Amino acid sequence: MLLHVETRPGLHGDKEPVAFMLGNTRVEVAEILDRWIGSDHSYFRICASDHATYILRHEPLLNQWELTLFKAQI
Repeated sequence: MLLHVETRPGLHGDKEPVAFMLGNTRVEVAEILDRWIGSDHSYFRICASDHATYILRHEPLLNQWELTLFKAQI
C-alpha cells in the first residue's frame, strides 16, 4: 500500500518519517524503533501515535513510501 509520508532530514541526509496518511487519518510517528538502510531502499520500524507498530519502506529514487507491515497493540 503506497502512502503519503511527511519527513524530516535524518542523521545521514536521508529522509525519516514523522507522520503519514492512512486513508483519511494522519498518523504521527511517536518513535523510530529500528531502521535498515539499503542501497536502493530503506525500512523504518516505527511506533505510531495510535500505539501500533508499522514498517514503512522508502524508495528514494522514486520518492515512494509503502506500508509493508502493520501490527495493532493488543
